Amino acid sequence: MSRAQDPAWLREQIAAERSELADVLDSLTADQWNSPSLCDGWTVRAVAAHMSTGFRHSRARTLLEIVRAGGSIHRMADRVARRDAAALSEQEIAAALRDNAAHPWRPPVGGRIAGLAHDAVHGLDITVALGLPARLPLPRATALLDAITPRGLRFFGARLDGVRLRAVDADWRYGDGADLVEGRSQELLLLAYGRRVPAGLLAGSGAARFAR
Repeated sequence: MSRAQDPAWLREQIAAERSELADVLDSLTADQWNSPSLCDGWTVRAVAAHMSTGFRHSRARTLLEIVRAGGSIHRMADRVARRDAAALSEQEIAAALRDNAAHPWRPPVGGRIAGLAHDAVHGLDITVALGLPARLPLPRATALLDAITPRGLRFFGARLDGVRLRAVDADWRYGDGADLVEGRSQELLLLAYGRRVPAGLLAGSGAARFAR
């Protein structure tokens, strides 16, 4: 059984991811909380608030928010994240992650590996944008890279046509395009979820395409 298919390992990693990120949030300055994240249009505060939505909102309330957003999950998430970011204190946002480290919430599709991806990628949206030291453990990052699917790439708007990705810290490759993009596993994971990353974190002939 691979790590991505092991429920116990995934639960352990999700809990660790939330607890570790809560510690990071506790260390941030006011300026960092209000800095842009890698999620277009969202501050660090909005991303962190979004991460705890599933703990604080019932499924019925979430469905109602989707209806109010015209059936769009993306519009719903954007509106709720901005609203909650304005309503919650920094301490409340960090505590929501730490206190719910073992909460069983996960996205409506994709299973437990999608739950880990949700938390890990949004954590990177914060830490990479702020230029903080790498903190995503390699086994966690590579398990998520191994779970990448064409359907997932489309859902998150990742455009990897014409490129091939190669990790410099693990034996992992994806794609067969002419342009090479090399980087650490955590940055390549961000590309697979439709993000661009700060200049200098990637190398290769296709790196400029994904730089912010």
